[in-house]
Amino acid sequence: MMERSLASRTYALDQMERLRVLLVEDDEGDAFLVSELLSEAEAPFELTVASSLREARDRVADAECVLLDLGLPDAEGIDGLRKLLAVAGRAAVCVLTGRSDEHLGVQAVAEGAQDYLVKGQVDGVWLVRALRYAVERKRADEAARRLREVELRQAESARLERGLLPKPLMQTTEVLVETFYRSGRAAGLLGGDFFDVVQIGDDRLHVIVGDVCGHGVDEAALGVELRVAWRALVLAGVPEEKVLGSLEQVLMTERRAREVFATVASATIDLAGNRATVRLAGHPPPIVLTGGRAAPVRARTGIVLGVRPTPTPATELEFPSDDWSLLMYTDGLIEGRTGVGEERLDVNGLCALLAEPAAREVPLTELPGWLVDRADQDNGGPLTDDVAMLLISRGGGR
Repeated sequence: MMERSLASRTYALDQMERLRVLLVEDDEGDAFLVSELLSEAEAPFELTVASSLREARDRVADAECVLLDLGLPDAEGIDGLRKLLAVAGRAAVCVLTGRSDEHLGVQAVAEGAQDYLVKGQVDGVWLVRALRYAVERKRADEAARRLREVELRQAESARLERGLLPKPLMQTTEVLVETFYRSGRAAGLLGGDFFDVVQIGDDRLHVIVGDVCGHGVDEAALGVELRVAWRALVLAGVPEEKVLGSLEQVLMTERRAREVFATVASATIDLAGNRATVRLAGHPPPIVLTGGRAAPVRARTGIVLGVRPTPTPATELEFPSDDWSLLMYTDGLIEGRTGVGEERLDVNGLCALLAEPAAREVPLTELPGWLVDRADQDNGGPLTDDVAMLLISRGGGR
């Protein structure tokens, strides 16, 4: 039985992490006592002794735990602790105090030390336990600090991304605009898709939906740049036929690589004439909801932006009544599976969804979200790409 107990203790000691201890102590007798206590505990350790704070600064980088005497020739009391903490890095700090100044130990913990020990009141086992506790507490503190930093960065990024999503710049009550945005980027609120709405004058509404290829932070930033540039071009009164060409110049200047491109669907809605001019640069066509039907706009499609600068053709759209909706979206909405093999939703599938009786019962304000929920459901899980939508409605909207 005794042999088994000794074998278990030997195994436990072998498995114990070797502790690198830096003792900062100018009294040779106290330093010898600490060494003896550690040997008494039979714990694996490496002890290095520094007799001054200046010497300790040169050796602290190799230590996991610092055992600091508060009475040093070049640093006295809490002031010495503060100086050591400034250079301790990842090393835990445990202070040594005398019986008459135990209050300094409590103050030392408040200043940032992991623990304190009173000279003459510890044995070897207690000393090793205290040092290992100090090391683990320091590691836990560091892990908590890093987690807090990550949480703060995530919160700041979330606030920034929310601020970058646009608010429609419009005053008219002739139409209602519903927006939807969901990033396909893990833990991100903003992806490479973008949208915007700007009213010019009393009866002209400019709208755009775009998609920068890729899903990273760089693509998200470029999407924001393109949206802001488009708004500036529209507000500056640049002729409609030149806006996308100017936007392409911004893309080609700001992109991180030559292979980065963007698709865009833009429309200028003439509210007085109940008509729109639609331009597609490699983008899926908008869908018109009217008369109980949903159908894609039969628009001419130009080349994507950023490949070969080419004017984007315009298509004139006449709304047949004063009750209509124009749905503009990015391809993330239609690239999901339909539940039938590898078949994708695509434009026709989206029109079929909009024609379902269930879709007609959904209020227009909730329709974009409903479409994404249905697409997720048919896909067998969340869509993997960014999804941006604009739903512009007039009258009954369908």
